[in-house]
Amino acid sequence: MDNLEITPAEVKQRLDRGEKVTLIDVREPWEFDICSIDGAKLIPMGTVPANLQSLDTDDDIVIYCHRGMRSLDVAVWLRGQGVERAKSLAGGIERWSLEIDPKVPRY
Repeated sequence: MDNLEITPAEVKQRLDRGEKVTLIDVREPWEFDICSIDGAKLIPMGTVPANLQSLDTDDDIVIYCHRGMRSLDVAVWLRGQGVERAKSLAGGIERWSLEIDPKVPRY
C-alpha cells in the first residue's frame, strides 16, 4: 500500500501536462454543490462499491474529499479491490484551494 497519497501540486502538474488522471470526489452532493475541482466526477463515499466497475481503469485515479480522510479510506479500499492506480489527494479540496486554486471556496 505504498504511495497512497498524492499532493495537490503533483496532481496539478500532471493535469497541466495533459496526463490521463481521473478525479473522483467522494464527498456528499451538498459539498460538491459548494465547490469541486474542474473535471471531477462525484461518487459519494457510500456509493463507491456500487461504482467499482467504473473505477476499474488504466487511468490514474485521484480521489478527494474535504480534508483527505474519507478519500484515503476509499483509496485503501480500492487498492484492496485491485484498483492499483488509486491515490488520495493529500489534504483534500481544502489543501487544493489553499495551494492551487484560491477561487475554489473553502468551507
